[in-house]
Amino acid sequence: MPSPYRALFTAPGTKGFAAAGFVGRMPLSMMGIGVVTMISQLTGRYGLAGALSATIALAAAVLGPQVSRLVDRHGQRRVLRPATLVALASGAVLLPAAHYGWPDWVLFAACLGMGCVPSLGAMVRARWAALYGGTPRLHTAYSFESVVDEVCFIFGPIISIGLSTVWFPEAGPLLAGCFLAAGVFWLTAQRATEPVPHPRGQHGRGSALASRPLQVLVVTFAATGTIFGAIDVVTVAFAEERGHKAAASVVLALYAAGSCAAGMVFGLLRPAGPPERRWLLGVCAMAVSMIPLLLVGNLPLLAVALFVAGLSIAPTMITTMSLIEQHVPRARLTEGMTWVSTGLAVGVALGSSVSGWVIDAAGARAGYAVPAVAGAVAVVVGFLGFRRLKRPAPHQGGIVEQHSEREERHVA
Repeated sequence: MPSPYRALFTAPGTKGFAAAGFVGRMPLSMMGIGVVTMISQLTGRYGLAGALSATIALAAAVLGPQVSRLVDRHGQRRVLRPATLVALASGAVLLPAAHYGWPDWVLFAACLGMGCVPSLGAMVRARWAALYGGTPRLHTAYSFESVVDEVCFIFGPIISIGLSTVWFPEAGPLLAGCFLAAGVFWLTAQRATEPVPHPRGQHGRGSALASRPLQVLVVTFAATGTIFGAIDVVTVAFAEERGHKAAASVVLALYAAGSCAAGMVFGLLRPAGPPERRWLLGVCAMAVSMIPLLLVGNLPLLAVALFVAGLSIAPTMITTMSLIEQHVPRARLTEGMTWVSTGLAVGVALGSSVSGWVIDAAGARAGYAVPAVAGAVAVVVGFLGFRRLKRPAPHQGGIVEQHSEREERHVA
């Protein structure tokens, strides 16, 4: 491991919460695609499969920020465990409902309950911010976490699609639930690195979403999430049309591998210049990389195109987290990070459902028009909101609070 990454883990407890965060984030890449594969295997209805995946994402978009707001106020352990139990109970309803052909409304109700799943990525990043806020190591930490996200997206779809197609249809979502339970309970058992909660009085009124720069990031990443959701569903259908459905997991893994490689390199750099410019460049690169997908006609070319498309993802996400840390108060940092995940989730929901309908109506290849249009929308929103990101962030007290948290731990 390169030395900047090795230096991250000199602080006590960092290896433990990083490992727990990795395990708990595996469902992020496994559940949606697992549900799509499960339902398509059992019913052959891609429209229903996309709609159920979209329902999970939309429910997470609504409930996720509320869970994170409670985490900021009451701490990770007190909030994450009951929220996770609700999500797991809902998943326990979804699997037999799909297997035995229960009414569609039962499937949708179960998917709504699964929206309580907490954003483990935001929880782990909040721990890094509490440790390294205001130091250059935070950029490396965010880069490391982006790489972890992409590693999850490399192996998650392979495991989920592979198990559901080779073993039994419900296997992918079932294992995703096991990963979630293990990761959350392992993370919340580590109290020493848990960020200090901020009582209600420190939050003021309203939501972190009142920050105008955060609004720009959330809306832009809703369009970006549409890209991700559409690519997942369309790629599975594209591979099935060519008689190699299981190969979809490998193709999607290469998409994540491109992002993983770019994120690893980006974390070794100390980029100069305003972060908002790097962010806008990344959004533009993601949009342009969608164009070749409209032209490919076989799986090998699709794999190459997706790998190249993935190169812009991690650097853009890393810069996004840096912008959030600049523009959102420390007392609402977890909530702010979750709002970006919410934007992505809303986009994933839209991309999954719209692409499912397009596939049913016009075939898989036509489905790649959905991420291409979403990329263009992301660029437009990014340019329109660029001035908000350029404005100096108001004094947040972030660094002072972070040092205070570390002092409280030393005193304890």
